[in-house]
Amino acid sequence: MSLWRSPEFLKLWAGQTISEIGTRVSREGIPLTAVLALHASPAQMGWLVGVGGISALIAGPVAGAMADRMRRKPLMIAADLGRALVLACIPLAHFQGWLTIGVLLGVAAISGALSVLFDVAYPTFVPTLVEPDQLLEANSNLALTMSVAEVTGPALTGLLVKLISAPVAILVDAASFVVSALSIAWIARPEPPPVPSSAAQSWWSEATEGISFVFAHPLLRPLAMRTATASLAWGFFATLYVYYAIEVLRMSTIALGIVITLGGIGNLAGALLARRIGTRYPVGKVLIAAALWQGVTSFLIPLASEPGWFSVACLGAAQLFGDVAFPIFNINELTLRQKAAPPHMLGRVNACLQLLFKGLFPFGAVLGGALAASMGSRATMLLSSFGILASTLWLIFSPVRHLRDHEA
Repeated sequence: MSLWRSPEFLKLWAGQTISEIGTRVSREGIPLTAVLALHASPAQMGWLVGVGGISALIAGPVAGAMADRMRRKPLMIAADLGRALVLACIPLAHFQGWLTIGVLLGVAAISGALSVLFDVAYPTFVPTLVEPDQLLEANSNLALTMSVAEVTGPALTGLLVKLISAPVAILVDAASFVVSALSIAWIARPEPPPVPSSAAQSWWSEATEGISFVFAHPLLRPLAMRTATASLAWGFFATLYVYYAIEVLRMSTIALGIVITLGGIGNLAGALLARRIGTRYPVGKVLIAAALWQGVTSFLIPLASEPGWFSVACLGAAQLFGDVAFPIFNINELTLRQKAAPPHMLGRVNACLQLLFKGLFPFGAVLGGALAASMGSRATMLLSSFGILASTLWLIFSPVRHLRDHEA
């Protein structure tokens, strides 16, 4: 049965569509608030980015244990309502005149921890909502929502910031989380009770058990190592991309906006193709090819140079064609992960992967900035591209390359 005929899944999908678009508003709106309203320094902006990684490191393991110990639906509702309340503090502080960088850092830290809880519970909840043979379709549809949000979110943020200011625009995201919570609460399908642990364990013991399980599993271990390596390397780009485009390549902000929009279009195309590719070709080859393509296309960025049209062509091609591979990899990797991990471990498995991605990414950003100061931004980004490409070796030299479908 198609998921278009599943009202329970459609409730979740509808709520997430609104929430994902709203999330892009705060993702762009909080840094814009720091720059436009508070005139934040580069160091303060670095802390604003880094606090998300710190939240992931602290909250990730506990979130995984919670998702395995407790029902996921109430966790997701609590995380959504908590994020709505915390984000609403920014426009409130703005109107009251006590908005500071400290307030933004506090909001970013708390909302980041709650986002980790939701992001761990969310893919753990989906397998209880759909049949096993519908997982790939469900993950594809949900990823499609994220891709649409990537295309529409930045433009919506820019419009809202212009019309009502950056701090007030964040209210849109707060409202979107309320909508998401209501849509999840509306789901009527009973959630199976969590499988109790065979022995009494502390939260920390359960959390570390999940990490041990991932690194002992022949398929999950290479996926985790690839995530860790690629996340660290992509962090280099995070801290240098805008600086490189504007200061080194002398691109205009309009040209950079066009380039980033092309990335959203590529991401959307990949989300549309992911399910078809994942069912038509061996999943191991799909994962390896998508990871390789990410690495190969990333070289277009450090190889870009003046004149302006060539810079735009290189960065635009990297975004449009390279970003196609991200949802293809992510959707098929998530589906494999959901089938490889037993239900009582899935929350902690998801938390481990979240921890590796969100926890290492900011460290890559800090390291990238330090390397750029000594060897230049172009050389640092070239090193990043080699790192992204090399991360594929974890998959090539593992049992992943032999997988024909998502049944681990």
